[in-house]
Amino acid sequence: MKKTFMIEFELPQSFDEEFMALIPKQRYIINTMLADGRVKAYSLSMDRSKLWAIMTGTSEFEVMENIAQLPLSEYMSPNISELMFHNTSDAVMQFSLN
Repeated sequence: MKKTFMIEFELPQSFDEEFMALIPKQRYIINTMLADGRVKAYSLSMDRSKLWAIMTGTSEFEVMENIAQLPLSEYMSPNISELMFHNTSDAVMQFSLN
């Protein structure tokens, strides 16, 4: 059974060239995970100090395996919390006037 997890990542205070070079690959992998449902949401704070992701998986271990696939994982410290629920506006019934 799939569970939902909130991951809060602490990012480094400054980004070196190696970090910056990995961002396009990070975005590609996140987009792939969004497309296949492993990631439900992905957000970056305005000051670029924190990154949040909502991920699904059968266990926290599976989520950690997915995090390990991210190119920037060596630069980020994750804090993983299992969620009771995760509501989005997409999940709310929308009525058609037709």
